[in-house]
Amino acid sequence: MPRVQYTDNDIALVARMMRAEAEGEGRLGMLMVGNVIVNRRKANCLDFKGLRSIRQVIFQVQGGNYSFEAVQKGNVFYNPARDVEKRLAKQTLDFWREHPSKHSLWYFNPYAACPPTWYGQPFTGQYKQHCYYEPQANTCDSVYRW
Repeated sequence: MPRVQYTDNDIALVARMMRAEAEGEGRLGMLMVGNVIVNRRKANCLDFKGLRSIRQVIFQVQGGNYSFEAVQKGNVFYNPARDVEKRLAKQTLDFWREHPSKHSLWYFNPYAACPPTWYGQPFTGQYKQHCYYEPQANTCDSVYRW
């Protein structure tokens, strides 16, 4: 049973996002970005209440801007998904989770050391250039469920 319901279009969207946000961090880095997308879809808490589809997660607007920088700036996100990213996207939609993105709802590249918190949420770890943050305890229990 997959972690969330999805369509072939969702696989392509997640694949494009994974490539745009983390292609330089290899397959594991792209899987971690994909995991954050799935976590946001599952969360239904904090900034992610009411998101019922992968498309809503990827095109979510917060504070007048898209939540993901790749969507906002365009860059590689608007290129078609390649087979390798589609396989990785399907993997994360179906089952893949790993530290530090396992329960994370946020990530970013600070171009410096990772701060201990991000918008008040605790740092869970770093993979290459990206810092990952998960919700504070008891603020988003749904992200901790499979």
